[in-house]
Amino acid sequence: MPTIYYIRHGKTEWNALGRFQGLQDIPLNDLGRAEATKAGDILRKLLAREDRDPVGLGFVTSPLVRARATMELTRGVLNLPLHDYSVDDRLREVGYGHWEGLTLAEMRIANPDVYAAREADKWSVAPPGGESYASATSRLHDWYHSLRSATVAVAHSGTARALMVVMGLQTAKAAASLRIEQGAVYVLGEDGLAKHS
Repeated sequence: MPTIYYIRHGKTEWNALGRFQGLQDIPLNDLGRAEATKAGDILRKLLAREDRDPVGLGFVTSPLVRARATMELTRGVLNLPLHDYSVDDRLREVGYGHWEGLTLAEMRIANPDVYAAREADKWSVAPPGGESYASATSRLHDWYHSLRSATVAVAHSGTARALMVVMGLQTAKAAASLRIEQGAVYVLGEDGLAKHS
């Protein structure tokens, strides 16, 4: 089981406003850039403690700009070339369809029946025109089984939840409501799940 050092992208203005981004390409704000740098520093210290050279790791990110900017800031802290990483569409955020750009209160007003069904089963019920966590596990399963070495991945909260279930580190029910912090590093591997913040 390859170790994954997983970093959620830093905050954006939509995060600050409580708006669901999904596949919308929203850039980092100032706090998000600071969180990305903090995650890079946490990762640098973790790798030093493990006597692991970052040059020997894979680096891969979601194609969305908030994840790519987080990756580049993280690599800067590690003194690595900023743009020398892979982009994989399988790490994109879970799509929220017609709910992208809305707050929870606006979602409830727009589609009360779907909202209620999703509150009862966040894992399996998709937003209107969107994707469920359950369906996202297929692409995360493919991505995870393509790994050949320890990897730093920068992506999203929905992607993290699906990956943790694929790896057997969380149940679907627990993962659906798990808070994935920004400015932290999640280590996923044979020893289970550990968060460093």
